[in-house]
Amino acid sequence: MLSNEEKARYARHFTLEQVGLEGQEQLKNSSVLCIGAGGLGSPSTLYLAAAGVGRIGIVDPDVVELSNLQRQILHGQSTLGMSKLDSGEARLKDINPHVQIEKHACNFTADNALEIAKDYDVIIDGTDNFPTRYLSNDVSFFLKKPNIYASIFRFEGQLSVFAPHMGGPCYRCMLPDPPDPGSVPSCAEAGVLGVLPGIMGSLQAMEAIKILLGTGEPPLGRLLHYDALQTTFREFRLRRDPECPLCGSNPTVTKLIDYNQFCGIPNQDNMTPNTSEISVSALKDTLASDFSGTLLDVRETWEHDVANIPTARLIPLGEFPTIIPELEAMGRDHEILIHCKSGMRSAHACEFLTNNGFTNVRNVAGGIDAWLKL
Repeated sequence: MLSNEEKARYARHFTLEQVGLEGQEQLKNSSVLCIGAGGLGSPSTLYLAAAGVGRIGIVDPDVVELSNLQRQILHGQSTLGMSKLDSGEARLKDINPHVQIEKHACNFTADNALEIAKDYDVIIDGTDNFPTRYLSNDVSFFLKKPNIYASIFRFEGQLSVFAPHMGGPCYRCMLPDPPDPGSVPSCAEAGVLGVLPGIMGSLQAMEAIKILLGTGEPPLGRLLHYDALQTTFREFRLRRDPECPLCGSNPTVTKLIDYNQFCGIPNQDNMTPNTSEISVSALKDTLASDFSGTLLDVRETWEHDVANIPTARLIPLGEFPTIIPELEAMGRDHEILIHCKSGMRSAHACEFLTNNGFTNVRNVAGGIDAWLKL
């Protein structure tokens, strides 16, 4: 039952035929799990709380950083350094004290995902990496929960609802194989206009509320593409793939798997000596000594202009093969240290060199992000 205060709060909903008092009570008795309290999770959870969804779970292990505030409107200057869960809980409770916030201070992994997600009605995928997207898709399939997907990139966004149990396809039907690691830059690497995740995350909240109310038509079998520069929405049809390894006629994915391995992301514990790492503190000491090796920066030019290690030579990863003859002239045992933003692209550059016979290559762990925190 709604209290008198709640009835006053949700008064604008009661005049909507699709909501009304009964629908509002239905929202109060519903639950949504949001994976991530970042760019997409911020507007999603804000509007879910404001709408009166009774129980909102959030999964996020991170703390609030200054670079988050350009787009992650769940957080603010006063919560810098605070866990995103505590920051988010305080903001959501300020919006609506009647909403229950459940905090999961961990990464969403194959080990804990089913246990975390099992008691929620809807799952919102607010992630920014392929392993977790495949994981959230598979968990949603096994638990028969709608998976509300969105992604953002620079000035463009995508949205769909993946729910085979409702007659639609799953994420694997759209993208059976993940892209090669490092081939698709993250938002941190490629950039994103801060308002874009606000738009896409709000659409995710809208779809969640529609599903909880049982009204309207979710975009099952449809992918919505938003181009902010052109102010256009386009729709693409998605079909359920009968050969899909998860929801197809003869599934081969019958349980949760190692999603990092599936997406080709190397296990740091299994790195070979030829792809070893150097910490940023050790790098600083090395550069302060008589370093005779080569330090390479494989980021893009605009990233180098924002922040750089002065002695590093810039060679974007896409142009990396062109430097091979020059490095060969120095000898295949020449010491080479490589960094990027956080260590992913540079790991691929290290692997490329070791595969070409170079024997003294190390990846700078944490990249420029770790260097700037020294």
